[in-house]
Amino acid sequence: MSASSSLVSRRLLAATLAAGAVIGAAALPASAAGADRGHRGPKVEITAVQYDAPGRDDRSNRSLNREWVELTNNARHTVNLDGWRLQDTHGRGYTFDHYRLAGRATVRIHTGVGRDTRTDLYQDRRNHLWDNRYGTLTLRNDRGRFIDDESWGGRHSHRGDKHHNNHHQGGKHHHSDRNHHTSRH
Repeated sequence: MSASSSLVSRRLLAATLAAGAVIGAAALPASAAGADRGHRGPKVEITAVQYDAPGRDDRSNRSLNREWVELTNNARHTVNLDGWRLQDTHGRGYTFDHYRLAGRATVRIHTGVGRDTRTDLYQDRRNHLWDNRYGTLTLRNDRGRFIDDESWGGRHSHRGDKHHNNHHQGGKHHHSDRNHHTSRH
């Protein structure tokens, strides 16, 4: 075999092997091909809302702290929530300040006054915040980007809100007219 035909053969073999690798990667299941690494954002979601505090809404700190929202980080890695915002359709809500949610952990954000811990944060409000009949809470990151939302009650008026459009790209709605607590499992 001549030197030029040997060079051509090696190039053809290299091209064939490269093409086979591309075809093989395309034929792998999505997780084996690395598709699960394609999700670049953190996997934090609203997992429960106690929007109507049990008992009488007497504005006592005990009653206020029975109104809460839970967020869960489903990823393995800690997520820095500094500057993230949890708010209702009226713009009322809570902005996280220097808080990091550990991987596979849940934090409960209470409406009333209390001492912040790793698992419980307090908004230090003197009035109930979430509507007892219906509402939507939206979680946005520090850049204002939609992360998740949660709705309850019988009346939802999104009217084309940006979060409503993004909601269909991965968020979940849970409606509960009988219960005062919504949750995801």
